[in-house]
Amino acid sequence: MDERHNARAPFGILILHGFSATLDSVKALYAPLKELGIPVAMPLLAGHGASSPEALRDSGWEEWLKDADQALQKLSIEADQIIVIGHSMGALLSLNLAVRYQGKVDSLVLAAPAIKLVSLFAPGRPLHFAAKLVSKIIRNWELKSLFFAPQCASCVPHYSWVPTAAIISFFELIKQTLPILSRVKAPVFVLQCRRESTVLPESATILCNKIGTEPSLKSILWLERSGHQIFCDADRETAVQAITDYVDGRIHRNGAFFHS
Repeated sequence: MDERHNARAPFGILILHGFSATLDSVKALYAPLKELGIPVAMPLLAGHGASSPEALRDSGWEEWLKDADQALQKLSIEADQIIVIGHSMGALLSLNLAVRYQGKVDSLVLAAPAIKLVSLFAPGRPLHFAAKLVSKIIRNWELKSLFFAPQCASCVPHYSWVPTAAIISFFELIKQTLPILSRVKAPVFVLQCRRESTVLPESATILCNKIGTEPSLKSILWLERSGHQIFCDADRETAVQAITDYVDGRIHRNGAFFHS
């Protein structure tokens, strides 16, 4: 038997979805990345993908990070280096993994990283001081996705509402992540929409300014025709191709890749 079939892959890809999201929000990435011939993992985080958003009421950012961590460890059984792709809240989890597993995380692809949110109740926004009080009064919060292309509205990328307590936990993850940005050293590719209703576009530049990655190893792709749901909207093909090209460049840069 060819020894390569028993060998670990030099690279693996971990895809992390966002807050309240279904796997539909990132599934456009799966097949193109799988075609690169390396292991791809796309875990469902605690409280997500259930029949009701009530599943989120008993989970929080610690559980989401634990699930992401365990998925990385499991993928590490198959691959030496991990390229982590995160959308929105998934980008925050990716940054935390990059700090925990320096040397194991090869690089990061961060789509619409949730560094600074449009919501006035979010960390760093004018009404954040009132967020916890509001969560005690309003137990559930409605969510909507705005699409640049109307035909994309058939995509269901997340729950229609979430327990407000889960949003507060998401806010805590933002606050947990911001202080560690300078400790992230991995190469970073950021995709950011210029017009959306969830993450402020300045999040991309804040991230790139604060992150500890060498300047030559960080870049931003600005998308003009997408709302927050990058992988469901009009720029989906552009975003998926850009990520596939970036990952392909990472896995071939030292001639380390082989086909099993």
